[in-house]
Amino acid sequence: MPWHVVRADPAHPIVVNEGRDAADFVRVFRGDGHETEPPQLWGQVLPAERIELCLCAADVEEVVVTLAWFRQADGLEYIWRFVA
Repeated sequence: MPWHVVRADPAHPIVVNEGRDAADFVRVFRGDGHETEPPQLWGQVLPAERIELCLCAADVEEVVVTLAWFRQADGLEYIWRFVA
């Protein structure tokens, strides 16, 4: 997976595309087990690009973050989750 999460600030983790290729049509879904927020649309995320998530509104300590994107090489959709 091309993603890396910098967790220096738990309320504002930074997602980094550490892959060699751009990720296309990136969407971010967040849920705390009770409510699910509308997805964020990031569009294309370039290699080495860093994007900060704001998780301040989460009511619980753990939030499940799901990234969905397409790879240019094969056109397939990929999904990756982490707990913030």
